[in-house]
Amino acid sequence: MYEKDPIKIFVVEDDPTYTKYLQYVLGLNPDFDTAFFSKGLDCLNQLHKKPAVITLDYSLPDMAGEKVLKAIREYDPNISVIVISAQEKIGTAVELLKLGAFDYIIKDEEAKDRILNAIKNARNKSSLIREIDRLKEEITAKYEFEKSIVGNSDAIKKIFALLEKAVKTNITVSISGETGTGKELVAKAVHYNSKRKSNPFVAVNIAAIPKELIESELFGHEKGAFTGAATRRIGKFEEAEGGTIFLDEIGEMDLSLQAKLLRVLQEKEISRIGSNQVIKLDVRVIVATHRNLADETKAGKFREDLYYRLLGLPIHLPPLRERGHDIIVLARHFLDQFCKDNLLPKFKISAGAQTKLLKYPFPGNVRELKSVIELAAVMAEENEINEQDINFQVAINEDTQLMADMTLEEYTYRIIRRYLNKYNNNVLEVAEKLSIGKSSIYRYLKEMEQKGI
Repeated sequence: MYEKDPIKIFVVEDDPTYTKYLQYVLGLNPDFDTAFFSKGLDCLNQLHKKPAVITLDYSLPDMAGEKVLKAIREYDPNISVIVISAQEKIGTAVELLKLGAFDYIIKDEEAKDRILNAIKNARNKSSLIREIDRLKEEITAKYEFEKSIVGNSDAIKKIFALLEKAVKTNITVSISGETGTGKELVAKAVHYNSKRKSNPFVAVNIAAIPKELIESELFGHEKGAFTGAATRRIGKFEEAEGGTIFLDEIGEMDLSLQAKLLRVLQEKEISRIGSNQVIKLDVRVIVATHRNLADETKAGKFREDLYYRLLGLPIHLPPLRERGHDIIVLARHFLDQFCKDNLLPKFKISAGAQTKLLKYPFPGNVRELKSVIELAAVMAEENEINEQDINFQVAINEDTQLMADMTLEEYTYRIIRRYLNKYNNNVLEVAEKLSIGKSSIYRYLKEMEQKGI
């Protein structure tokens, strides 16, 4: 989308003859918005006009080309500086490229083509940078509190107040709440509304990584550090440098690794497995868990010193069943989004369907509501979701407290088992009803039975 935009070019050249040559060469392209300077300082004084490319003569009367290059890089490292020089010294070219020059071109008969090609490449780089900036702005807008966290209940208003405090500092944030309440969404909202929003957000689900691989995943390893370490690997903490690392399900971390994590948080440095090199870190930490870490600490399952280190600013996300009319607000939000994504006309939710939604305890919380609404939109005959289109898959009179304490895996197993009982163990029919593969059903049954569930 940016290729057709004019590109602003500064030409810094003190040789009048070569200046006229460049005026002719660059003037052939109407998309080039070019300004000419005979002194380095004159160019530096105009950097506020935001050129995308600067062609820089290495030998200037007032300043060394190297000094001008450094000043441009300090002002805006995204400006592509093409050094043009009569010097054919390889050492000079290498040194300037190390300092950040985009290209180094010798003033010879091939200079014209090389200059035009370098400007083309610089333009592509500029377009890419602008596209990345646009996407960053889009992501930031997406995670504005009121846009990403939908609801107007008192409980959610309290969350908004805490989020406003969280983004003002680098304090560690600990998010708690049942599965499906949106803990990662809150973590992203904190990151993308903070000063770190232009830097990485790296999410790690501790529960999803085998115990023996977590240390390597978090801190990285050197080649040959252990069997199977064929190459060096950068850990998640290094990936998050300057940004935020989100450690989801922190309560599942093994005690032996908790001690290593504590040291990293205290010293703000890591060493990759197999290396003695100390790497300093500038990373904000956000953690989340569905467990009560205070109780886990009392039971000896979580280190007390790490617990207090991670506590920081605690944010507890209430279960959906405690958010009242937010259920309807969220339902409409998910419905509108589903219709938009699938090019469907707008749907309504009937009064009967709303009543049914409000009566249900939602053990799977916001995540479950989203699935229920999307399925209802598919099943609805008209552009209105009615009571019969709402399918919770689990009866309302189930033991809701038991359901609330289940993991998502256990919840999925219970749904599958219920449907098998309902349809006389006909796996093919159940697979069609739940829109999953037969192999998935067999896998869940096997895994849950092995766990004794």
